[in-house]
Amino acid sequence: MSARLRGHAPFAAVAVLLLVVAPLALPAFRLDELAKYLCFAIAALGIGLAWGQGGMLTLGQGVFFGLGGYATAMYLKLHDAGGDLPDFMVWSGVEELPALWRPFGAAGFALAAVVAVPVAVVLGALVFRQRVRGAYFAILTQALAAAFVILLVGQQGLTGGTNGLTNFYDVFGRDPEAEGTQRTLYFVTAGVLGALYLGARQLVRSRFGRLLVAVRDGEDRVRFLGYNPATVKTVTFAVSAGMAGLAGALFVPVVGIISPSLLGVVPSLELVVAVAVGGRYALAGAVLGAIVMNYAKTSFSEQWAGGWLYLEGALFVLVMTLAPRGAAGLYEQARDALARRRGTPAPAARPREAAT
Repeated sequence: MSARLRGHAPFAAVAVLLLVVAPLALPAFRLDELAKYLCFAIAALGIGLAWGQGGMLTLGQGVFFGLGGYATAMYLKLHDAGGDLPDFMVWSGVEELPALWRPFGAAGFALAAVVAVPVAVVLGALVFRQRVRGAYFAILTQALAAAFVILLVGQQGLTGGTNGLTNFYDVFGRDPEAEGTQRTLYFVTAGVLGALYLGARQLVRSRFGRLLVAVRDGEDRVRFLGYNPATVKTVTFAVSAGMAGLAGALFVPVVGIISPSLLGVVPSLELVVAVAVGGRYALAGAVLGAIVMNYAKTSFSEQWAGGWLYLEGALFVLVMTLAPRGAAGLYEQARDALARRRGTPAPAARPREAAT
């Protein structure tokens, strides 16, 4: 088997597992849960790109997840209303459709708003041109997530407040509660994740990807070589935000709700923990970490609802202390140790930017 085929074998195996085995083996309820985990995996993939490859620890990815989710939810609510006010606005005493909502009646505008790229480009340009990085950048994004949640909660008639937006009766002409619709949404989500993963891997292995890692490891050196690190980081940040926006857009029809509780500081931190546990230097590790961590959250919280956050925090500390490269790093170490024990040459160490 050629090296190229061996490189694609893991991806093909996972694709078969998600697209063939899971739909056949899992009941409808568990398949819906897996679709939700895949939505989080898309957002985690963006964090892996920004943090693992670019060194930008973003603690506010929930903002872009929320922008994508609310953009989709607003379109669906207007579609359900059929020219009238959405139901929650009627309950809140709103008498006229707010101007902010009107453009979201067009599918094209809602789709453009989903990826939230203009917001990320403006924010990234303002931040990175001032050379804000490290802990300061992380705190800034975290504060942005907190402010975003406060804004959503305080606008009951505009955003649904703490309840968010829910009760969608028509998802692109189909009944969202029907099993066939949920199965279709699962396949769409899995397909989007696969396409984004392949695109991110190609980006990482390109010349731009090598430049991104160079910025992560020595930003000042890159600047002295004539490149503008702010531009590289802004583009990467925008791509990461776009992935989070798509994840939020898919999350709405899959789960049937978008609310501030899904977007704040804690959900954003949970995504970062998942990426760290899976391995932030490997894109596949970020995806795997998101799926495993959310599955563990569902399983453990059913039996130990009050202690899951403590367990999650302890796991993050242990991983960052004992295995900073996460599960992907441990796998590589075990593979190399096994190769040495067998007396065969260990695979050549790949640069972190080329990690899959």
